[in-house]
Amino acid sequence: MALLNSTAIKAPRQKLTEKSIGVFLKLVPSVSEGTQATQRFFATFLSAVAGIGLLILLAVNILLAQDAFTLSELKADAKVVADQREAINRQIEAASSPEALAAKAKSLGMRPSNSPVFLNLDEAAQALANGEVKNG
Repeated sequence: MALLNSTAIKAPRQKLTEKSIGVFLKLVPSVSEGTQATQRFFATFLSAVAGIGLLILLAVNILLAQDAFTLSELKADAKVVADQREAINRQIEAASSPEALAAKAKSLGMRPSNSPVFLNLDEAAQALANGEVKNG
């Protein structure tokens, strides 16, 4: 035990601890050795980031506004097409009305029938109409 407590052994241990502390401190670079960021640089950096962000926001808003104009134009076009479709449907209805069909038939030389005959698809009625079956 006397050998372990001697000053000869304590001296190398102290040197070893001092050197190891120095080595541990050299693993992490010292802040004072390198260049330190100044407040001016930090403010410039934040201003640049904010400016770029605002430009991106402006571009997105411009694109959205352009899409809104395109959408309103498409809605107006759809309204015009709907109006045209409605006008065409009115023309078709007017041309296919009974009065218009009668006038067109007269202009083609057709005349109205005095005794209209109706088509009956019932088999018994067809047989009666053809004289195949007698009534009663």
